[in-house]
Amino acid sequence: MNIIVCVKQVPETTDVKIDPKTNTLIREGAASIVNPFDAYAVEEAVRLREKFGGKVTVLSMGPPQAEKALREAISVGADEGVLLTDRAFAGSDTWATSYTLAKGIEKLGHFDMIICGKQASDGDTAQVGPGIATHLNVPQATYVKKIEEIKGDKARIERMTEAGYEIIEIPLPCLLTVVKEINEPRLPSLKGKMKAKKADIKIAASGDLNLDLSMTGLNGSPTKVVKIFTPPPKKGGRILKGDAQDTACELAELLRCEL
Repeated sequence: MNIIVCVKQVPETTDVKIDPKTNTLIREGAASIVNPFDAYAVEEAVRLREKFGGKVTVLSMGPPQAEKALREAISVGADEGVLLTDRAFAGSDTWATSYTLAKGIEKLGHFDMIICGKQASDGDTAQVGPGIATHLNVPQATYVKKIEEIKGDKARIERMTEAGYEIIEIPLPCLLTVVKEINEPRLPSLKGKMKAKKADIKIAASGDLNLDLSMTGLNGSPTKVVKIFTPPPKKGGRILKGDAQDTACELAELLRCEL
């Protein structure tokens, strides 16, 4: 099986800086980690390759420092890493990000499955995985907690729902977004760390992809952050004392004043 895993490098802390001009995160120079949900996606892809053979390619879009996230994925079993990096991609919302990643996947060629973490810890939108599937026009299943079977050109999977879970069959090639219940990510071995250190990470810029630049980056993003601010602190409450009738009247007056 040829499996592509999309990973994202996210800030290691919630104490991040915002560009006052673009209202986007300043990622350069900030301490970063692999998005925790993506670690489960990498682990599941490696397990599938160990069972069925094939190759696991890890793909990311981000600044040059995101190369570190790809090496971490290789250290736990991925075969190769590809980084899409270009100033033209900066400021992308989930739609522009999924479009660019889809173009990167098209560049890679044939695949049987794309696996993503269910969401990123910095955005929490859960939109990029489904967006990639939409751009590539492939079937998708979200919140996958177990891949029960892959037989022929179909996979039977178990996905979480608000009411419990459901088992569905999905044709290949497809895209899955996985939850943390799917597995337990392994730790990198010494051999894996050495492989990751020596790995040749492939770099692709906008000119290497068959894409429309008007659909990438900040200008190609349909959604934009207009303003970021810290909410004012809440006012302290009051404790009303007295008999029930007087307290009820006082409470009614306070509520009326608030309206």
